[in-house]
Amino acid sequence: MSTSLIQSAFSSSFTSRSFLTHKHFAPTDRCPNISLRSRIRCNLVEPLKFDNGRPNDVILSAGNSIPSFLTPNARAQDLVNENDTRLRIFSGTANPALAQEIACYMGLELGKIKIKRFADGEIYVQLQESVRGCDVFLVQPTCPPANENLMELLIMIDACRRASAKNITAVIPYFGYARADRKTQGRESIAAKLVANLITEAGANRVLACDLHSGQSMGYFDIPVDHVYGQPVILDYLASKTICSDDLVVVSPDVGGVARARAFAKKLSDAPLAIVDKRRHGHNVAEVMNLIGDVKGKVAVMVDDMIDTAGTISKGAALLHQEGAREVYACSTHAVFSPPARERLSSGVFQEVIITNTIPVAEKNYFPQLTVLSVANLLGETIWRVHDDCSGGIEPYSNLGID
Repeated sequence: MSTSLIQSAFSSSFTSRSFLTHKHFAPTDRCPNISLRSRIRCNLVEPLKFDNGRPNDVILSAGNSIPSFLTPNARAQDLVNENDTRLRIFSGTANPALAQEIACYMGLELGKIKIKRFADGEIYVQLQESVRGCDVFLVQPTCPPANENLMELLIMIDACRRASAKNITAVIPYFGYARADRKTQGRESIAAKLVANLITEAGANRVLACDLHSGQSMGYFDIPVDHVYGQPVILDYLASKTICSDDLVVVSPDVGGVARARAFAKKLSDAPLAIVDKRRHGHNVAEVMNLIGDVKGKVAVMVDDMIDTAGTISKGAALLHQEGAREVYACSTHAVFSPPARERLSSGVFQEVIITNTIPVAEKNYFPQLTVLSVANLLGETIWRVHDDCSGGIEPYSNLGID
């Protein structure tokens, strides 16, 4: 068995092996009336180079030329211009790079918006163009600093509502406070429900979220929620690696992630499943007890929705090596990477750590084993479907990943 070199960020979404051309899915199969605009693609002709696990920066601004692989073709641009008065995409300050990639994939330009902070920390938002009667999509993950980014999103929603936008969709690649989704002890707050109420009351008409910590969070919103899974992007990348299917075993780092891991294993040639028995003694404090399943001599792929301090996943990886696993891969949609996550992940227990760019990764958190994949195509395709009133029409944990 051999493994390929670490590929560049965004490779899964922009290569010819994109999930959108996956053998199990073609956009027109699910929605035959989908507009031609949704078929716009950005093709990667030159992979981005890594420097110690970090891709070289691609600066996208008015003063610089856009790389050719992010430039839509002329016909696509004409199709967009025919209807560009109806659709607007604005970015907050939490993850502008992802918002720019989404806009490039869709053949659009990001809307002009002014966001600043006063000396006392108050946030000021002003739209720099008209959105009256428009479908507005606000790209803003509520990643750390969670409170700052959440408040910024609420003010952006309010600004669009007061500017007479027809529909406002909060595109939240990473939904903060999702872990506070139930009461495990007395006198606890269910913060996920509180945040859902805040977003609804601010004026959002719809939410587009990626890999919520638990599906029940969708029920906390009194508005429609499009739940997108980052699984297809990671699966597509793993498919490009020359790993024999007989050598694979998918591992859930805890009992709560079994459904996610089982769905993942099914897509990897119905690979066997193993489960790490974990006990949590407090927030960000976990103890690994034992392993359920056989991993001896196999390549273990650990699957989780997020990596915070990396305590659970790194202890699980150590247990897998102890039980005879040949290699261990970590796959996660959200890279929160709170200290000391970098030290734990780069300690040598992982062959590769595969994440997506729902949360921007700070330069200090890059390490050689890290691979960052882009969910821009996934979110861009979903935005087109929402805008065109076209059903995702796909079951949970499917190829496109729309729930």
